[in-house]
Amino acid sequence: MSTGLRIRTIADADWDGIAALEAAVYTPLGLSEGRAALQSRAASSPGTCFVLDGGRGAAGYVLALPYPLFQCPDLSLGEASAFPSRNLHLHDLVIAEHLRGGGLARRLLRHLSATARSLTYERISLVAVGGSGTFWSAHGFAAHPDVPLPDSYGADALYMSKALPATAPPAQQAQQERQRG
Repeated sequence: MSTGLRIRTIADADWDGIAALEAAVYTPLGLSEGRAALQSRAASSPGTCFVLDGGRGAAGYVLALPYPLFQCPDLSLGEASAFPSRNLHLHDLVIAEHLRGGGLARRLLRHLSATARSLTYERISLVAVGGSGTFWSAHGFAAHPDVPLPDSYGADALYMSKALPATAPPAQQAQQERQRG
């Protein structure tokens, strides 16, 4: 099912598909931001925003931008510019409904984490919505229930974050050492 899918940076032609995916997931939750807000977030950090390219349009996407730790974008506002921060805020990660359950969200998260490490970010934060806290906890994110969130996220939203290792995982380090030596 996921054969032939590749992760790449977002191109202008991807926005119709990204906006449709976002609307399908977030409109029922009352959290849809619309295309202009999504594009403003991606424009503030294009090197940390990716599309899962299925060859016939976006099969998924991830939008992440530098944001101060324990803060998050207000869904009712777009982004004017990037914040200087060692924290990368994972704003959206969406997989097309017919492709869910096949590990593609993990794949996008691994890609984002590797990118964040290479750019020397120290943490990744997010706001879990729609009951997704369990998924994020399973991927190493810790809940911060005392962090206040904008009303635009709804009552059940939860701020979460995780530290990024400063170095490559041990298996990757060992492989790099073998290649050097």
